[in-house]
Amino acid sequence: MEYNFNKITDRHGTNCIKTDLAVVRGKPADVLSLWVADMDFPTAPEILEALHNKVNHGIFGYSCLDDSFFQALSEWQKIEHNFTFDRREVVTTPGVVFALATAIKAFTKEGDSIIIQTPVYYPFKNMIEANNRKTVTSSLFEKNGKWQIDFDDFENKIKQNNVKLFILCSPHNPVSRVWTKEELLWLSEICLRNNVLVFADEIHNDFVYAPNVHTVFSTISPEVAQNTIVSMSPSKTFNLAGLQFSTNFIKNPALRNLFRKEKDKTGYDEPSLMGLVAARAAYQNGKNWLEALKKHLSENITFLRSYMAEKLPKARLIEPEGTFLLWIDFSAYGILDSELDDIIVNKAKVWLDRGTMFGTEGENYQRINIATPQPLLKEAIDRISFVLEKS
Repeated sequence: MEYNFNKITDRHGTNCIKTDLAVVRGKPADVLSLWVADMDFPTAPEILEALHNKVNHGIFGYSCLDDSFFQALSEWQKIEHNFTFDRREVVTTPGVVFALATAIKAFTKEGDSIIIQTPVYYPFKNMIEANNRKTVTSSLFEKNGKWQIDFDDFENKIKQNNVKLFILCSPHNPVSRVWTKEELLWLSEICLRNNVLVFADEIHNDFVYAPNVHTVFSTISPEVAQNTIVSMSPSKTFNLAGLQFSTNFIKNPALRNLFRKEKDKTGYDEPSLMGLVAARAAYQNGKNWLEALKKHLSENITFLRSYMAEKLPKARLIEPEGTFLLWIDFSAYGILDSELDDIIVNKAKVWLDRGTMFGTEGENYQRINIATPQPLLKEAIDRISFVLEKS
């Protein structure tokens, strides 16, 4: 089947955060939105067919996981990520951020320290502080165009702050790193010897560009598996975020029971029916669509690299290893970070994510979502180039 990822679908008036909240959030009404991490494409036809069949069935009662779902999930994880699990280890949540908040409450107490590696997905910090825990940051650093982990700083921060939980972003959003197995092993050893539990957000694990390979954190060793909560979802992979469904893999039964107990306090019991239907269809029949999508994303990366060199010669693209969220350095333009954001949003009328949202390390960076038709990507660069290159 041929898929046209360059067809533009108007998302205005569809309850879409990306477009319909622009004015509410102080952006121009005609802003081109390439910020929040969902895609501007309809999902796979096989998923749509499964959802239509459920709609035609007409009953939307309480739902439960079944053998067909576990088989589809198991086969996907084994084939795509060399990851195996027992079905008893799986706990569903309506999203990875929900799972993160649950883990924070289940495994730490108010006032405890939790470490993150900034710049990083900003809900990590939001969830830590909303639950009255202390955020500890270990900064990533850039070397030769690639963001790296400061392992000494990471361990020192853990010891100095008596850290209880580490939130790992793998692949990393926004710096687009796919951590090597050696890097993950080093992190795991630090966490084990300092009694730090790991919550691994692996929601972007299906978007990895060769020769990089994603390693599921809990597969590093049996000891690491007992010390880890791995959270995944088809929401990024198949553009299903609004269907509210994610899977958490918790091998350690004591941790799993604590996590379930905390989840139960929310009153959230059965999984989203439509989320479950979509996830099963995605894992059963979505591979061809995903492969075509990844080809489109690779083409967009190639286009963006060359078009930026022509239109934004002083901007620097951090070469992506994974995700569809790219990290662009505008520091060579010599513009203050706040002014840069104002120019891009209000003069160029392009809504990206300002780098400092992810941490101070993101100063003069912007994050752009390339999961969009290429004509829109071109228009965004044209708009930004028009205002930056003439200033």
